[in-house]
Amino acid sequence: MIVAGALGLGLVHPSLCLAQTEPEPSLNDYFPPSEPEISRDEWRRRIEDARRRAREVSRERREHPELYRPIPEDPDLVATERLLNDESLQRGDIVATKKGMFVYQGRPDQPRRDQDFVPVNPKSVR
Repeated sequence: MIVAGALGLGLVHPSLCLAQTEPEPSLNDYFPPSEPEISRDEWRRRIEDARRRAREVSRERREHPELYRPIPEDPDLVATERLLNDESLQRGDIVATKKGMFVYQGRPDQPRRDQDFVPVNPKSVR
């Protein structure tokens, strides 16, 4: 009886019928239309072009290895840059470097400078 009533309700009010609801959007509805598929010959041509470019780069690297050597970085310069860019550093912090220990005396409202780091003079112990 309940089933017949539900079916009858669907016939009387077709807008309530679930089969007539709009389909949910699919993932493809959110992407731009894709390019048409390339032919097999075009695909093979692209592969051969990529192989040719790879061989050219490989040959270039063998003939001129000096162009591809990494430039060595000065560790002291890297450490200094890291220290000057450290956002957590606060006035009174002590940092240890290869050249000794320093106290940061800079102000938070000004950019950091080398002069903001004052050497810590250890007291001689006797």
